[in-house]
Amino acid sequence: MEFIQAVLDFFLHFDAHLAQAIQQYGALTYLILFVIIFCETGLVVTPFLPGDSLLFAVGSFAALGLLNPFLAFFLLVAAAILGDAVNYGTGRIFGMKGFSDTGRFLNTRYIDKTTEFYAKHGAKTLVLARFLPIVRTFAPFVAGMGGMAYGRFTSYNISGAVLWVFSCMLAGYLFGNIPVIQDNFSLVVLGIIVVSLLPTLFAVARSRFGNKGKNPA
Repeated sequence: MEFIQAVLDFFLHFDAHLAQAIQQYGALTYLILFVIIFCETGLVVTPFLPGDSLLFAVGSFAALGLLNPFLAFFLLVAAAILGDAVNYGTGRIFGMKGFSDTGRFLNTRYIDKTTEFYAKHGAKTLVLARFLPIVRTFAPFVAGMGGMAYGRFTSYNISGAVLWVFSCMLAGYLFGNIPVIQDNFSLVVLGIIVVSLLPTLFAVARSRFGNKGKNPA
């Protein structure tokens, strides 16, 4: 049981264990990073894996010369694209099977929130959702379930993956090794999550207050 908990902690907080992984596993670290990003974006049961914070950490270690930034970038973009493609196919084939109002991971409220986001932002949700935890995992699933044309999905999938991986890695590359950030990495991770949620919070606030400001016909 302790071994299972240790393994779960290792993957759930891989951003914090990245230095240890690089030291112990060397080049195999790239494969672990690929798998985590693929699972976080491609499997609806693993939205809790690190995404933004892991990419930020990869950028910061690349700045130190411990990871190859070009290899990491292309591998993680590929993982993000492939993950969304698998998620799209899963949504198209299985739809809402297995989801329920009480499910821990396959909960219908995740689908409802993502569907609302699509209603407001259309297909560009696939790009915006890359920066939103939870929504990021369910956006391609809902696209597949809703029958979005695969060609259209692919264009947004690729552009979103490139923008997401590049911006998060670049932020880590430029700022990840500043002493105050290194000493308060947990707070930085929290800040990344908050910033990732800002577009959603802004959209909700604009919708709510905008509707209040409208006069009934």
